[in-house]
Amino acid sequence: MRRPYTWGNRWRVVVRLAGCAVVALAVVGAAACGSKGTGNPVAPSPGTLLPTVGIMGPSRLTPAQIIAWFTTRTPQPSGTYAATVPAPTLADLFVDEGRQEGVTGDVAFMQSIVETGWFRFSTTVPASYNNFAGIGATDTNPQPAQFPDARTGVRAQIQHLRAYADPRATTCTVPPLANPCVDPRFHLVTPKGRATTWNQMGSGNWATASHYATTILTLYVEALRFNGLQP
Repeated sequence: MRRPYTWGNRWRVVVRLAGCAVVALAVVGAAACGSKGTGNPVAPSPGTLLPTVGIMGPSRLTPAQIIAWFTTRTPQPSGTYAATVPAPTLADLFVDEGRQEGVTGDVAFMQSIVETGWFRFSTTVPASYNNFAGIGATDTNPQPAQFPDARTGVRAQIQHLRAYADPRATTCTVPPLANPCVDPRFHLVTPKGRATTWNQMGSGNWATASHYATTILTLYVEALRFNGLQP
């Protein structure tokens, strides 16, 4: 079985010593999730229910709302933002590309936070690759995809998400896709439509970590509430 992407494969369980959450997730090599001052994703307290969120659908958050949450989040993530475009431009790209393919681009932005360590990136998939989802960075013989610009990298991620969520997206062509195919691993998602909700991601869908979806959706719920929206 082909194992999914590098960041998703590097999750481990850690214990948050200062605070009420006992179980959290972190990326190996990064500060512990939820540790003071890191700004990394924190798993919800035991018993907290996350909403079921479809991968296909409209974004609920506008780019401005995403950035309002992202730039004022407390505590702020450690390290230096390193994406090839400013965060407001990146939020615009995710929502726009998501709209074109019918994918929830606002949640995809949260996925990229998890995959890139708040857009700090790594030596395996550096910022210059414009690869916001670890595409091709597998555990065995990793060959991370490189994209010429940020929009192309976002488009590839959105197209890959559609392959997971939409059984009608049988081929990486126009149609059924809205834009020319730039996802180099679209054909590897079989069957198409195998995960229609974000809640199904992880445990072999995109990443091996069983808490992959929880981490993404926790950030999404946090951003919704920050902007006065109910999850």
